[in-house]
Order: sequence, then C-alpha cells, then structure tokens
Amino acid sequence: MTDHALDTIIQSVKIVDGTGRPSKTGDVGIKGDKIVDIGNLGSNCTNLVAASGLTLMPGIIDVHTHYDAQITWDNTLSPSSSLGVTTVVIGNCGFGIAPCPEAQRETLLRNLSVVEGMNENSLLEGTRWNFATFPDYLDRLEDIKPFANVAALIGHSTIRTAIMGAEASIRIQPTNEELNRMEYLVDEGLEAGAIGFASSFSPNHSGFNGLPMPSTIASDKEIFRLISALKRKRRAFVVASGPRAHPEYIEGMLNESGCPAFIVTVLAMHNDSDPNAALDYYEKAKEVSNRGQEIYIHANPHPLSFDFSLENPYPFFAHSAFDEIKKSDHEAKSQIYKSKKFREKFRADLNIHKKGALFNGEWEKIELNETPITKLAEDAGVDPLSWFFDQNIKSQFIGKLFQNNDDAVEKLLKHPNALLALSDAGAHLEFLCDAGFGLYFLSHWVKKRNSFSIEEGIKKLTLDIAERYRIKDRGSIEIGKFADLVLFDESNLGISSLKKIDDLPAGGYRMVRESSGVVGTWVNGTRTKDESGLLLNATGPGRVLKEFNF
Repeated sequence: MTDHALDTIIQSVKIVDGTGRPSKTGDVGIKGDKIVDIGNLGSNCTNLVAASGLTLMPGIIDVHTHYDAQITWDNTLSPSSSLGVTTVVIGNCGFGIAPCPEAQRETLLRNLSVVEGMNENSLLEGTRWNFATFPDYLDRLEDIKPFANVAALIGHSTIRTAIMGAEASIRIQPTNEELNRMEYLVDEGLEAGAIGFASSFSPNHSGFNGLPMPSTIASDKEIFRLISALKRKRRAFVVASGPRAHPEYIEGMLNESGCPAFIVTVLAMHNDSDPNAALDYYEKAKEVSNRGQEIYIHANPHPLSFDFSLENPYPFFAHSAFDEIKKSDHEAKSQIYKSKKFREKFRADLNIHKKGALFNGEWEKIELNETPITKLAEDAGVDPLSWFFDQNIKSQFIGKLFQNNDDAVEKLLKHPNALLALSDAGAHLEFLCDAGFGLYFLSHWVKKRNSFSIEEGIKKLTLDIAERYRIKDRGSIEIGKFADLVLFDESNLGISSLKKIDDLPAGGYRMVRESSGVVGTWVNGTRTKDESGLLLNATGPGRVLKEFNF
C-alpha cells in the first residue's frame, strides 16, 4: 500500500505486464513519468481511472516506421499514437532526412516519395527544415514534443546523399575523402544518440526517376567501413537485405561485435509459390545466432498487400523489363505497356524466379475490385499478363503477395528469431496502413486463432522488442519502469477497415485505420488517449530516446 498521493491510479484492472508472467488483477500507480506501485492502492491520487473488466498492457513498441518527415509537421505521429503504439523507431531501410545539406533536400525527398510511396508535393511542402545535421535533427525532435517516444536510426542512403549528392545513386565508388566523411557522419549520429545504423540492399528499393536508392549500389568495402563505426559505439544494425545481405553475410560483417542485427526482407515472408523458403531463411538466422551473432528478422503479423496501379507498378520494379518504365512519364508508360517487345521481355523475366522480387508471376494473387485477375482474364479469353497490361493505367490493383497463409505464417511468428515489426507506419500512405499491426496481432493471432496466450502475445509486442533493441526501462509494467501503458477491452479489440482522409500538406490524402477497444493510452505517465480519441494538446509527452542498454 502506497503512503503518498499518486498522480494516477488505474484501479481494479487485469494487468498483463509484458514479462510473460500470468496476468493478475490489481491497481497500477503512476507518479510523474514512472510506475511507482502495483497492488491494492486505494484512491489517494489526482486521477482515478476505474478499470474493472478492462486489461492493461505496456505500450506497443513499433521498430519499423518511416515517420522521419511527417513528424516535422505532425507531432501526434498519426495514426500510430491512436493504435496503442507508445514508442517508434524511425530511419528504417536507411531512408531518413538527416543529415541533409540544403542543396540536397529536394533530391532526398523525391527519392523518399518514390521508395516509400509518399506524396511528393506533401513532402516538399510539409517537411520543416530547421536542421542540417543528425544531432540538430534529434534536437528538433525534442523541441517538437511528440506524442510517442522516438528513437532514430542514422541511414546509409541519407548520408551517401549528403556527401555525394545526386551521384549517390549513380556512382558506386566514393572517393577516399567521401568515404571518410561518411564514416564521420555515422560516428557523429551514433554519438548524438542514434539507436543504430540502417541500410538497404533490396532490389525493390528504387528512388526518383527509377534510379536505385544510394545504399543499394554501395560496395562491400563501403558497408564494412561504415559498420566499423557501428562497432565502436555498439548499437543496432538494421538492413533491408535483399538476396545480398543474407544471415551469413551479416555474420561476417559484424563478427562478434556485440551489435544485434535486424533483417527486413521479403525472402523471409511466406509466399505459397515457394512455401519452404521463408522458414528456411529463419533457420539460417537461427544457425547464425547459435554461433554467437545476435540476429532477428522483422516479422509482419498481418498479410502484406500492395495497392498499386500501372502508373506506379512498384511490386514489379525488381524485374529488368521495368527499368524503362521506372524513368518514363505517364504517356511513355502507356505506349511501352502496349508493345509486344515489353510483354515478351516481362514473360522472360517471370520465367526466372528472382529472389527478393515482390512478384514472380502469381497472377492469381492480384485483384481488381476484389476479383482475381486470373478470373477476369479467363472470362475475357486471354492470358493474365496480356489482360493486365491492357487495363487503364490508373486502375487500382491489390496484390496479396505475402503472409497470406495463416498456418504457414504462424510458424514464422513463433520462431525464436522473429521480431514482430514491419508496420511501415508513415509510408505507402496512399496504398495501405499497417500502423495497427499490434492490435491486429492481438485480435487475430491471440483472440481469434489462439496461437498465443494473451501473456505471450503482449510480451512479443513489448518487452521482447525492448530487450532486443536495448530500449531502457520500457516494455513492461514493473515498478521503476516508464509509464507507457495501453488500457483496452479484450472483447472489442481490433482495427477498422481502411479510411481515406485528406489531411496531408499540399492537399495530399492518405489511408488510415482506427482502433476499437482501446480506451486509454499513457506515454511517460501522461494520458494521450481516452474513449473519445487522442487528447490533443500543443505538445506531447514523448521523449527522444538517446541512451540504450548496449
């Protein structure tokens, strides 16, 4: 029993504390930004929250987001802050916005608009450039006072652009001076408080005018040199790997450095066309872990679907037939699609199952108006490829390409090298919204399928992530930990269908989801959400995280 007045008591609540221990009913007391007592606490507090029949969990930690630009004009980190997320990691895939000299701002944002499916005009008009260096960027994030805690990765493509300019996507070899400066920027970022260093070798990552994102063309010499800075500070390495940076490659790169590595790749996502490939990839990661290098895979618990058109057919960009498409305007694309030469080239591409490609000929998984195009092509008496390229260039297709077989995906989510992630929150705004990945996991995998107990499921979304990313004093409901909390009704927990809203700068639109069942969220002891929605103030209680348990 506490003997002093508390700021908040959440009373008579089912506590699932994130550790995996069995739940219990009791009170949770908050003073300032910390949890200071758990038990039967009475009612001596400023804010008493009656929570009988509800469940309390630690806030969800989302380590794969792309809020780097949006946070400069939207400190709420919408929609994640409404979906149970209390901590985010930005800068994933190496696509941040700092450091960035003024001369490179347009190049950087235009690349970002393509590779992460963002509205170019919204980025150009909305991004607030009151920084140039990575330390300055972290300082400005603190000034913004976000609604969730933020940790930032320093990105390979970003620093390549800062040093090499537009040539970063063209010239493979930097000069020795350029490489020295890049290494300095990684050191500077880590010293300022970056949680780690991020890169991408993915063939699906193309930027403006179809040029490759800068890091994807970097040599082994360059990446190993930049990793040496990471080893000195001992922080996380996060990579969109593609076929190149397989687990054994990363093992050789980090060689017992003590730096945990996190892989993001479609090679580790289930695809029915190659049903054993993803689990085999996880097993390779496990073998590397057993030899001493800590390595995890970002595992998305939701089906990975792609909303696209022939105007922006990014799921096909790994295939050489689309090299010309990536750098063509609207009219030129229309003419190319009609040509026999292009179609024959793409047929030839599909005869070679290309590892790391998003699409390898699974036409039955592409839908128009919820109907598979294989059915539409059959009705028209033509093959799917011919039918597809005869369609209007603006027609919106859905590609349900990965993680759509629950029995197979369950094996991946339960694998010891899986880490629940990959919401891509803040990116692909016109196509999808998976910012509610945590609530989806709890409603689908815990409540609907019973694949995990409520204690196991919440641990996977909270303490498991905090421990592996070395995030201090978060991820569990324990005395002395920060009061990042989510209060919810288990019987009504979930996310809405996609909703279109027109609230981006320059009149841009985005797709969002809303939560159901979440009745309260606290960040560092301050309530940010109740039953009515976000409690919008000018400032939020989130912190910029700069110190970690490495």
